[in-house]
Amino acid sequence: MVRIRRCWAPAPMRPVVDNGYERQFTYVYGAVSPFDGGLDWMLAEKMNTETFSAFLAQVSEAHPNDFLVMIVDGASSHVSKELKIPENIRLHRLPPYSPELNPTEHLWDEIREKSFPNRVFSEMKAVIAQLANDLPTLASDTARVKSITAWPWIISLNLKEN
Repeated sequence: MVRIRRCWAPAPMRPVVDNGYERQFTYVYGAVSPFDGGLDWMLAEKMNTETFSAFLAQVSEAHPNDFLVMIVDGASSHVSKELKIPENIRLHRLPPYSPELNPTEHLWDEIREKSFPNRVFSEMKAVIAQLANDLPTLASDTARVKSITAWPWIISLNLKEN
């Protein structure tokens, strides 16, 4: 669905923005490090335990020498007994209905605002192509990612390994 945003048009014209309501879904898995602005992501056709396990494996392989604490919501794929969690990752579940505590949620807002304002796509392939183009750009801009996710209370956490 389109998020209508202000845009410029020469006077006396009024801008016209199409609005589509057909719902199709694609999924983006993401893990962010607010401390350094690192972002790992994966596009997926499904949101299920198997796909989330594959994402965890991808993140683990990208950071083999790090111990990672990943904040997750209560999605069934995040708590499934069949979930394969790599040795160097621990999942910490947020309380129900508290997406504002997860810094990754603010990255999705950034993607919606910057990549999709006033746009209607005729097919899902175009949405996926836009995501595949913009997610690497966002991931490479660690200063921007950090500015969106490095909230003072997160940065003040003492995460030293004992």
